[in-house]
Amino acid sequence: MAREHTPARRRAGVLATATAAALALSGTATAWAEPPVTGVPGEPPVSVGSRPLRQTGPLDPAALLAPAGPMYPAALRDPAAPLTPAGPMYPAAPLARPGLTEPAGLLVPVMPPVSAVGRSKKPKGHDVSSHQKRVDWPEARAGGARFVYIKATESTNYHSPYFSGQYTGARKAGLLRGAYHFARPDRSSGAAQARYFVRHGGDWRADGWTLPPALDIEYNPYSSAHQCYGLGKARMVRWIRSFSDEIERETGRRPVIYTTTQWWKLCTGDSRAFSGSHALWIARHGTSRPGALPGGWRYWTFWQYGTRGALPGDQNLFNGPLSRLRIFAQGR
Repeated sequence: MAREHTPARRRAGVLATATAAALALSGTATAWAEPPVTGVPGEPPVSVGSRPLRQTGPLDPAALLAPAGPMYPAALRDPAAPLTPAGPMYPAAPLARPGLTEPAGLLVPVMPPVSAVGRSKKPKGHDVSSHQKRVDWPEARAGGARFVYIKATESTNYHSPYFSGQYTGARKAGLLRGAYHFARPDRSSGAAQARYFVRHGGDWRADGWTLPPALDIEYNPYSSAHQCYGLGKARMVRWIRSFSDEIERETGRRPVIYTTTQWWKLCTGDSRAFSGSHALWIARHGTSRPGALPGGWRYWTFWQYGTRGALPGDQNLFNGPLSRLRIFAQGR
């Protein structure tokens, strides 16, 4: 997702994409391994309205044409103060140095294959943070955006000073929008961070325009030696569960989980504890497909496929038609 001031994400995805492109030109490329992808925080929370039935799992493409009935089938079930803000816009790279506003080394735009994304009929969206500051939302919508996720918070001591304006501006431009929280499992409990998130923009209402809150859980951009934030696999699963339970208690929705397949395997042991009840927002850049999904998820709901493109921030797709995205926002 979009980062504010932390450059830790950029170089790995950049180098991966550039190398893959070179191999493709030489005729030797097959499939590039998923690059690790890394997250960047809000204003007063949005008041919550009525609490309709919440979603029960990730989107099933087979259900897209169904006029009624559950949107999310049960999938496989099984027992999941920063120096500078982080977020999922840039692939994980060597630890960023405090104070830097630009990454070291060469920057090359990370673009998805045209065959996969350029011709897609799926609704396009993006995610932003304070890194994008004041977004021109009418222009973003004219460029094809139909939804956006906006960074609200990180840990329990940072909320984005641009969140309120971005959140309001997106709605005025006719975009479905939601808030996301960048997880810091090394700083405080999942429940504590969930409460902070809800108080600073992460609430949800059943108005058809508000996407469920999202948890950005990925490589630690502040320590290359502690990519799982110092937590073992079982503790990480408990931390994610604590966050999710508190979000559901306060908003009536389970959070969308943003992650990468590699990180999920490394840090949760590929836990299947969430695939039956949480929508998946998978991050994989520079490829024609999202690739293998982690943790028993059979379907992705959102796919972040690149960090550069026609829209501000990261580039995303929703796995279904716009009508289903509205149903997803309503919690049905």
